[in-house]
Amino acid sequence: MRFQLEPAARAGVVAIALLAVAACNRDAPTAPTGLTASGAVKPATGKPALIPESDVTGERIFANQAIEPAYNADTGELLYLLTPVKAPLPSHANHNAVSPLYLVVYPAGAPTPGIGHFNCEGTNPGNCPDHDDFMAQQANDMEPDVYPDPLAVPGHDHVVDPPGAPDFNVAWQVVVVAFTPAGVSHYGGVANLPHLTTDTAIENAKDAGYVEFRALFPFNCSVVPAVLYAKGQPVG
Repeated sequence: MRFQLEPAARAGVVAIALLAVAACNRDAPTAPTGLTASGAVKPATGKPALIPESDVTGERIFANQAIEPAYNADTGELLYLLTPVKAPLPSHANHNAVSPLYLVVYPAGAPTPGIGHFNCEGTNPGNCPDHDDFMAQQANDMEPDVYPDPLAVPGHDHVVDPPGAPDFNVAWQVVVVAFTPAGVSHYGGVANLPHLTTDTAIENAKDAGYVEFRALFPFNCSVVPAVLYAKGQPVG
C-alpha cells in the first residue's frame, strides 16, 4: 500500500481524536473453523449463529473490550477490530512503519452500502458513540461544502490492512477520508457516491482529486473473529 503521512491535526484535536478509533494489540487470534473470510458461518458446522452481514453495524462491548466492524483493505470483506477499553493511546510508532486505517466519512444523501449498513451510523450519538460525532466534524472541517451539517452525516466505514497482509505494519495510522466537491460532481451527485471499501479504490479516488485525506494518530490493533462481535452488547 502506498501512503504518505500528511500533517497531523492540532494537538488539541488529536487529544479528542484518541477516542475515535481503538488501540488494540497486534497479535490477531486465528479465525475459528467454520467461518468464511468475511465472517459468515459455513453451513452445518454447529458453530454459534452469527449476525448476518446485512445487519452488522456499530460498536459492541464484549468482556470489557470494544469491537467494531471494518473492511479488509485487500478484499473488501468485513472483518472485526478489537479495542481493550482502557488501552493506552496513542501508540509510539516509527513514522515509516505504519499502515493506514482509512476512515471514510459519507455525506448526507449518500446511498447505504450494498450490505445494508455503514460500519458506524448516525451522530449525536450514533452507534459508535465514542467517535462518530468527532469524525463527522472532521469531514465538515475538511470539506464544508460537501458536509455542511455534521449532524446529518449518515455514517462512516473503516478500511484496514489485516495482520498477515503483505503491506501490514506494526501500527495503523488513522486517516480521515472526505469526499471533495470535484468527487461529488464526478460521480453525478451525492446520491451516486460509491462505497470505497478497498485501499486501491480509496487511493485511486485520492489521486483523481475525488477525496481528501487528513492523517491523525497511530495505534496498534487486533483483528478478531466475527463470533466475538456477535456475542457483544451494542453500545449505541
